[in-house]
Amino acid sequence: MDFRQEFIEFALARNVLRFGEFTTKAGRLSPYFFNAGLFNDGASLDRLSQFYAQAILASGIAVDMLYGPAYKGIPLVSATALSLARAGRNLPFAFNRKEAKDHGEGGQIVGAPLAGRVLIVDDVITAGSSVRESVEIIRAAGAAPGGVVVALDRMERGSGALSAVQEVARDHGLQVVAVATLDDLMAFLRQRPDFASHEAAVSRYREEYGVAQTH
Repeated sequence: MDFRQEFIEFALARNVLRFGEFTTKAGRLSPYFFNAGLFNDGASLDRLSQFYAQAILASGIAVDMLYGPAYKGIPLVSATALSLARAGRNLPFAFNRKEAKDHGEGGQIVGAPLAGRVLIVDDVITAGSSVRESVEIIRAAGAAPGGVVVALDRMERGSGALSAVQEVARDHGLQVVAVATLDDLMAFLRQRPDFASHEAAVSRYREEYGVAQTH
């Protein structure tokens, strides 16, 4: 099975991905809900980071190190660095403090110094504000943002015609790697007769709010 389909099965098993009726922050009635914060034990974080590593390696994206924006990105970047090292690609990693430390070693960055092409590791991209802040931090350190990796690309329009992922590509010139996309979710649902009612609802939602394929 393709790792993207495995990831969707895993998210369902952990109740991170659920079907029903959920109101999004944009006020839309979505037939599915994805909450990466529910990958909240050791085993699920370990498995999640393996999927991140697979997605990064499969993308062929050229980066020199990993960066996780506080707070959600901190465990993600740490675990992803471990999984990449196990897979034979050992990369330095760093994350930021929300408040700059004024004692000890000081500074805003914890971990390896930001240098070269830096891959931002996050859970999802919504309005892109977290990405914008990360890009500013990376550039201020004299490094170059090299891309973003997230768990799920909802492939959904924002306030305009583009999705949050497409806006990041347009505004920052960054490649966004997703472990899975809405299209992958729909492919999974089509293969599962027991999810037929959800497949129809997600398909309708995709037609109403979706954007073109992003990878």
